[in-house]
Amino acid sequence: MGDTGKMLETWRKSPSGLRAAVCLIGALAVLAGTARAQTSMALLNVQEAIQRTAEGQQLIKELETKYEPTRLSLESKNADLARKRDQLQKGANTMSDEARRTLAREIQKAETDLQREAEDARGEFGQEQNALFNSVGQKMMAVIDKYSKENGYQIVMDISNPQGPILYAVNEVNITAAIIAAYDAAHPVGGAAPAE
Repeated sequence: MGDTGKMLETWRKSPSGLRAAVCLIGALAVLAGTARAQTSMALLNVQEAIQRTAEGQQLIKELETKYEPTRLSLESKNADLARKRDQLQKGANTMSDEARRTLAREIQKAETDLQREAEDARGEFGQEQNALFNSVGQKMMAVIDKYSKENGYQIVMDISNPQGPILYAVNEVNITAAIIAAYDAAHPVGGAAPAE
């Protein structure tokens, strides 16, 4: 019987020794498992990666250009509404009661219409933005998979949500910039052939 065997035999003979033996065996098993399989983990801000790829930036710019007339129209209507409010405030003492009530109804209707129009525009913009992010995101997943395998990462965690489970991590495990570069190489903008 070796030295380890004698120690285990001594521990086994006493009730507290049995517990110590079980703890020792468990600790040795954990250490052996850790030595055999080191898990390599990386962090990735997926939302930032999607937005900062060349394709993501181009699609965001196209979406903003598409909604520019709507934005300008809403700004113009808001300015008109502000002028009517100012007119009501300045003319409160000089306007007739009927004129004040009519202008107040116009303002209330304009506010309701503007709010509804702005909510509709935000909703449409948000839906298109989500569809855009999903299309880039699907291609991004293939890039993440390839990059992770090539660089030996078994786990890649998304840190896009500030309320997520990661409380601290060194910046060296953040692969967001590398994924953006890999994505841009795999999916170039402007019809260039992807880098192999």
